[in-house]
Amino acid sequence: MTDFRDALLKVWSIVGRQSLQHDAIASIATLIHEHLSISVLLVQQLDVAKQTLVTLAAWSDVDNTVTIDSHTRLSPEKWQELMEWGASRIPMQGKSTLLASISPNESTCETLAVPLIDDQGPIGLLVFMSQHRRSFNSEHLGKGMQLADPFSVSLIHHQRQSEVALLRAATHSDRPRDLNSLDNQDRKESIVGSNSGLRTVMERVELVAKSDVPVLILGETGTGKEVVARAIHIRSKRTNGPFIRVNCGAIPSELIDSQLFGHEKGSFTGASEQHKGWFERADGGTLFLDEIGELPLAAQVRLLRVLQDHQVERVGGKVAIHLDVRIIAATHRDLAKMVKSGAFREDLWYRINVFPILLPQLRSRPEDIPSLTRHFVKKASQRFGLQLVEANPSDLSMLIDYSWPGNIRELAAVIDRAVILGDGKSLEIAKAMGLSRPLPSPLPSSDEPTFYEVIPEDSAPFRNEVEEEIVSLEMALKKHIEKALIASRGQIEGAGGAAKLLDINPHTLRARMRKLKIDWSRFR
Repeated sequence: MTDFRDALLKVWSIVGRQSLQHDAIASIATLIHEHLSISVLLVQQLDVAKQTLVTLAAWSDVDNTVTIDSHTRLSPEKWQELMEWGASRIPMQGKSTLLASISPNESTCETLAVPLIDDQGPIGLLVFMSQHRRSFNSEHLGKGMQLADPFSVSLIHHQRQSEVALLRAATHSDRPRDLNSLDNQDRKESIVGSNSGLRTVMERVELVAKSDVPVLILGETGTGKEVVARAIHIRSKRTNGPFIRVNCGAIPSELIDSQLFGHEKGSFTGASEQHKGWFERADGGTLFLDEIGELPLAAQVRLLRVLQDHQVERVGGKVAIHLDVRIIAATHRDLAKMVKSGAFREDLWYRINVFPILLPQLRSRPEDIPSLTRHFVKKASQRFGLQLVEANPSDLSMLIDYSWPGNIRELAAVIDRAVILGDGKSLEIAKAMGLSRPLPSPLPSSDEPTFYEVIPEDSAPFRNEVEEEIVSLEMALKKHIEKALIASRGQIEGAGGAAKLLDINPHTLRARMRKLKIDWSRFR
């Protein structure tokens, strides 16, 4: 059995890199399973206004026997009881009417619940469930309390991000065009690294901003593709027009036409009023099609027609609407390879790939990390209402030595947590990165695994393994995926990721890893 302290450090690392989502919870559940023997793991947020428990993330190895509700509304009495218990900061286990009210109705599992708190009081729950009777003892309660700390920080960060996203959505998509010009000059000068690691990128931005040709921004997830797209928009003649961002991978296939091109009232069930699509909303400005490689082929055909004809027709409409929209697309996928495989239309590829811009990974521009750190510390301190604290040289050294698989997005998340953990008194970089001790010295060269990328000893035999015996197809598949994870150092998506090495969709790979019970985090 691995030491629980090591598992706890890995949990800190996982919540430091990822938001509260299925992959993160599945990895954490795998790490702590041997310490708590759990069958279900839930992270729930308290919605005080609605007196409801909102399940943000869930993991279960109990197939088809436990249904986890996304929202659980409590009676006023139960809600008051829940808030009083949460304020006590004491774990709760066994059988009680309160535990029964927050557990799946048909579940016969034993439950252990731990409150997640911030400075104001309870904000959520961390719920462990086991199919075995008398699974949780006093030792498990202590471990649950220790696990509550990283989850509390992650939940606080999630709440802050949600608040910012709501404010941004409320003020962005339909605001008057003249508001787009506010602070444009400030934003024009605020791109960190424009004179160093991003010098070449910004030269291309300045060059293409003068025209209206389509731009394709390529780069790993988290490298700042939207920031570059906004920079092009601000420097163009469309700077006073709208800038609309659309995540192509987040639109359900059945709603793509309605969201992109709009619909008329009564055009389908639920269409109670006329709706302008993203193309119409971006008229006179810029439409940023993020993750364009995720669009299904049918939608690619309709998008190509709009780009060629410069007009759209709403769903259920009969009149073509002429548009003046500049298109900027972005993706982390290899579109050229997708064209060859037939997953992306060749004619659309030529239409959007007029002026490509390739963004470098953060690990290839370490000279920008100190200035990026100062930038994110300042923003986080202002956002959270805390005293500004500068990073010290050892903090910066720690950040520079890390490989940043999540790029700038991961750095921003780490700094947010470091500011929250420091509470205006210090900058807790080590804690935010899930470390309890300084980096070893000297550090390995860039061609070797860093402190954060050490390959587990038990994976070493896979390096030069030669299969001599016949194993089951499932076992052979598991070993092959593990070899790819070793080669990619645990990275799933992007250039050099396991999905690319295996030539498989990242979502499909994650599903197979869950089925084969492969813990990808141990290869990082």
